[in-house]
Amino acid sequence: MKDIAQLPSLNALRAFVAVANEGSINAAAQQLHVTHGAVSRQIKLLEGELGTALLEKQGRGIKLTHAGQQLYHGCLPAFQAIADSCRQLSQQQQDKPLVLACSGSILARWLIPRLQQLQQALPDLNLQLITSAGDDNPQQQADLSLTFIDHPQASELLIPLEQERIGPIMAPQLAFIDPARLPEQKLLHTQSRPQAWPQWAQRNRLDAQNLTMGQGFPHLSHLLEAVTAGLGTGIAPELLIRTDLQLQRLVAPLGFVPTGSWLCLQIHQPQQLQRIRPLIAELQNSADT
Repeated sequence: MKDIAQLPSLNALRAFVAVANEGSINAAAQQLHVTHGAVSRQIKLLEGELGTALLEKQGRGIKLTHAGQQLYHGCLPAFQAIADSCRQLSQQQQDKPLVLACSGSILARWLIPRLQQLQQALPDLNLQLITSAGDDNPQQQADLSLTFIDHPQASELLIPLEQERIGPIMAPQLAFIDPARLPEQKLLHTQSRPQAWPQWAQRNRLDAQNLTMGQGFPHLSHLLEAVTAGLGTGIAPELLIRTDLQLQRLVAPLGFVPTGSWLCLQIHQPQQLQRIRPLIAELQNSADT
């Protein structure tokens, strides 16, 4: 459209249409959430660009001049078409699912147990879950993601939900309570977190060099199955194994220690923030319980 560069200020046209609709500069200013002076300046700017008066006084009010009526009748369908297009686009965005990315472990062991509660609290929530085969976040496009972050700085787009706590876990029949016996154990871990055992030992004032690292597993689910089968002592985040502990499938006789890592909700599409706010509130509530 070659004439688009010749259009007057759209803000000025918007102010003019509001005045014409309301029949008053004051009413138009209230509708646009601006001052009376701001609307008057936009009208004067528009009249200056077009070289003609658009409004004239009529008693205590105003009315459109012949040129004003001509401009108004030309602008009204165009503004209505713009409003309709914007409304359609907004509705399309509302109808699209929110895409949430997370690792397989977080999905299976933290999010899925909360999905029924989320669906009951937010029946209109259209949530699409994407994940990777491993424990790392998928690199796919997403509106938001759940991931562990070290020492997160909370913001509108980064919401810490729950601090990570790690500890030794074992099958009930192999449970012991003496940390000094750890070097005797086959210390199992996930390949993505080989530093978990040294980190736990340091927090418990143990010499990590005395620990003998055993088998590393590519996924947390594999580690937990190995521990359950009695193949050794593992280490895992408490927030991902709560169900196993409650069902006494696993035990953690030495307890858990906090790390500097938090399970966080990251917002990747700020324009979707308004839609995401109810989900943020529900996830925060569920993390606190």
